[in-house]
Amino acid sequence: MKSNIDVVKTLLDALPFIKKFAAEKIVIKYGGAAQTSAELKEQFAQDIVLLHLVGMKPIIVHGGGKSITDLLTDLGVETKFVDGQRVTTREVMRVVEMVLSGEINKEIVSLLDNHGSKAIGISGKDGGFLKGMPKDFENFGYTGIIEHVNPEIVNNIIDDGAIPVIAPIAGSSTLGHPGFNINADLAASQVAIALGARKVLFLTDTPGVLDKEKQLITNLSIEKTEALKKDGTIQGGMVPKVDACIEALRGGVKKAHIIDGRVEHSLLLEILTSSGVGTCIEL
Repeated sequence: MKSNIDVVKTLLDALPFIKKFAAEKIVIKYGGAAQTSAELKEQFAQDIVLLHLVGMKPIIVHGGGKSITDLLTDLGVETKFVDGQRVTTREVMRVVEMVLSGEINKEIVSLLDNHGSKAIGISGKDGGFLKGMPKDFENFGYTGIIEHVNPEIVNNIIDDGAIPVIAPIAGSSTLGHPGFNINADLAASQVAIALGARKVLFLTDTPGVLDKEKQLITNLSIEKTEALKKDGTIQGGMVPKVDACIEALRGGVKKAHIIDGRVEHSLLLEILTSSGVGTCIEL
């Protein structure tokens, strides 16, 4: 009996958060270890379906860097990185689209469908959702940045009661152009702004933003985040993630979260509990 009561207490603890975020759009950038472990994939799908069933509107933007690199290696195609970003040649772009739109996107859609929610997978090319431009064509090729977001197609998916699953590939206004490979963190930020999302969450392979003693910082302002970047506390791969958070906040998103995707049900812990599991950045 006590264990049953504990379950009820847990549900009641989540109730204020369910009320608060009901009918709100929440963008989740899905990547890292959570995307490669079979067990974590299942738990991620369960989390998304639960959020959807209690009235929230989750929107998934996914990466797939490791899978892209693995397939390029198998095909004998050289891949280079400059400052941590992939140089996308035309040949690499074909593989990027194959992996992101053809493999990973459909796997996520299938997982969500199997757990009881209707999901629809798209890339930024579909319906003119994302338009891109070169980041620096001479040095990065078809690695791009987002020039424009047309939220209509994703809003239609949400209005139809489905969960959008977005591959971060942008189209071009140039006829016959192969499109652009977009950093998934930056894509999630731009999508969150354009759709008027309440929150954006980034799943990572670290507990969140750490201080110089490697302890988790649970709450940050934009000003404090910028200061930690300046003094070198935030560095490496965490920089583009906090930059994406700051961009989203300045674009109207209320809160941005960096959480550990390796933790079981980290999404539910961050959204439906007062303690959370990662770093929350807000204005």
